[in-house]
Amino acid sequence: MRRRTKPPQAPLPQRAGIDPVRLRLPADPEGAWPTVRDHLLGRYAGAIGADRVDAMLAAGRFVGADGAPIGSREAYAPGRYVWFHRDFPPEERVPFEVGIVHRDERIVVADKPHFLATTPRGRHVTETALARLRRDLGLPELQPAHRLDRLTAGLALFVVRPGDRGAYQALFRDRRVRKEYEAVAAYDPGLALPVTVRSRIVKERGVLAAQEEPGEPNSESRVELLEHRDGLGRYRLVPATGQTHQLRVHMARLGVPILHDPLYPVVREDGPEDYTRPLQLLARRLEFTDPVTGVPMRFVSGLALSGLG
Repeated sequence: MRRRTKPPQAPLPQRAGIDPVRLRLPADPEGAWPTVRDHLLGRYAGAIGADRVDAMLAAGRFVGADGAPIGSREAYAPGRYVWFHRDFPPEERVPFEVGIVHRDERIVVADKPHFLATTPRGRHVTETALARLRRDLGLPELQPAHRLDRLTAGLALFVVRPGDRGAYQALFRDRRVRKEYEAVAAYDPGLALPVTVRSRIVKERGVLAAQEEPGEPNSESRVELLEHRDGLGRYRLVPATGQTHQLRVHMARLGVPILHDPLYPVVREDGPEDYTRPLQLLARRLEFTDPVTGVPMRFVSGLALSGLG
């Protein structure tokens, strides 16, 4: 098997904590792209317009491995690497800070607030925990070991050195991390708890809410009641698996959807963020054996849910 050559280091620095886009020019057996500009137009003009692509070329925003700008008449060369920064759309700042629970030479454990995405995705790019931490901590190579839903607050693990990332990601992949969440939801005296919920959850790309379907279960969550008053309960949720929106789906299935959930059991219309009504779900605890040092690690969030008063 032929070993893939490692791409060269990016000649552009990060911008607002975001890496430049790296593009490797594909093979062109039919000669459809005489110049690099022709390929860029074919690839991006439909999304941002030909005028914008030409403006970026004229401004020297597309560069090669040596950092030199690529000219509009430069000949196409399959296999060549090209870098550029996307235009970042304006983003409303999430008015909560990212807390630091632990930091050493290998990892950063952050307390992510509600409404802040973990990593750049869709319309959330610079207003993400990853971009903020890279900027604020001066750690441009920081990467997430896992992802926490945007609307969920609490503990998120980031890796400082790229060479260590695989080892920490494997902890989550192989289910060697104990994750414990808290949630506030309606209290149902007729619901027998604790209970373990198992189901098959399917999340289609482009569809906001995940669905439960018949078939072999691919998700498992344990639900316990910690306390209740005034018609609300505080619950401990312990997932054994990590399907998208798993805890939110399982709580809705039990008839006690998490307070202020905009998707379960009913998808609400999209609109401006209401920062006074955060989803009452918190990643409270994270426990694992460090794959580099072999030392047991245990972290507890410093955040608290507001729904139970």
